Amino acid sequence: MSVRLADIIDVLDAAYPPALAQDWDSVGLVCGDPAESVEAVTVAVDATAAVVAEVPEDGLLLAHHPLLLRGVDTVAASTAKGALIHQMIRTRRALFTAHTNADAASPGVSDALAEALGLTVEQVLAPASAGSALDKWVVFVPVDDADAVRLAMFDAGAGRIGDYSHCSWSVAGTGQFLPHDGASPAIGSVGTVERVSEDRVEVIAPAARRAHVLAALRSAHPYEEPAFDIFTLAPIPGDVGLGRIGVLPKPEPLSAFFTRVRDGLPATSWGIRACGDSDAQVSRVAVCGGSGDSLLDVVAGADVQAYVTADLRHHPADEHQRASDVALIDVAHWASEYPWCHQAAALLRDHFGDALAVRVSAIRTDPWNVERTSHES
Repeated sequence: MSVRLADIIDVLDAAYPPALAQDWDSVGLVCGDPAESVEAVTVAVDATAAVVAEVPEDGLLLAHHPLLLRGVDTVAASTAKGALIHQMIRTRRALFTAHTNADAASPGVSDALAEALGLTVEQVLAPASAGSALDKWVVFVPVDDADAVRLAMFDAGAGRIGDYSHCSWSVAGTGQFLPHDGASPAIGSVGTVERVSEDRVEVIAPAARRAHVLAALRSAHPYEEPAFDIFTLAPIPGDVGLGRIGVLPKPEPLSAFFTRVRDGLPATSWGIRACGDSDAQVSRVAVCGGSGDSLLDVVAGADVQAYVTADLRHHPADEHQRASDVALIDVAHWASEYPWCHQAAALLRDHFGDALAVRVSAIRTDPWNVERTSHES
């Protein structure tokens, strides 16, 4: 039984939704015909020449890092990346990228990293917001006009929560106002304090519909100057996002956890390095596959004892160490993301079974490749 490239893309997009990718990123199909059949899939962190050479003809290379990202204006065969693209097209090899969408997905890159270290994931380190930005509207309206105002706001896009519509909450109260010269009050008269039985009506609406909801409110409200408030709601954390927080089977010293990280990840010239109290007990750990120093502030308040990531820079690490007791363990970028390759391979094997040959490339594509085993004076 043959497997179409389109079928594989459907599975990958479901597991690693493109909508989760950062706006600067480039994910999805780079080259290949979705209508054609794929005989085998090779999974790797990087689409290098050596990795591409491993991909069989009529095969797919699933790469984590985009081959083509910023400022691409040519794929000429005279360029290194262009030559790879031409080579793949000539031999009917396809290239597909799952990058920051795989970072944020659940399970994703950081879940695979946590598993490699023997951690049980409990939560997302930096959750992505669930759904679009929302406003909460609070409108004060005479009781007899409350239904008309609600209906107008509903028609403008307010009052939807999940699979429900026409959602609102109300409580009765008393409104008070004093019309001055120039006013044209719908109730009461200029110069006299007026007290009116009113409903406080609350509804939720997408922030993008703010102008439409406001126009509907004003149109349906009997007052010349309606009283209302608009509150921007804090985003609701979802089950996707960057990094993960996990727990160890039992607490262990940082020195032992350092060894656990070293043994759990593939060896690289970069190796691993750490800062912190080697005797401090570690039980709860934050991890982020790939470059993770942008999350140092989040980590400092995450109730963890250690943070495992890659590409930590001198100054951010130094500032973190001065302000926080959370130990830092810095590993090679490639090593932190390589466990994801096995996760993605298992996903495809589970879905397609024997109909598709799936393998993980064993080539170490970490760019740092010169090692020194002894001190040289």
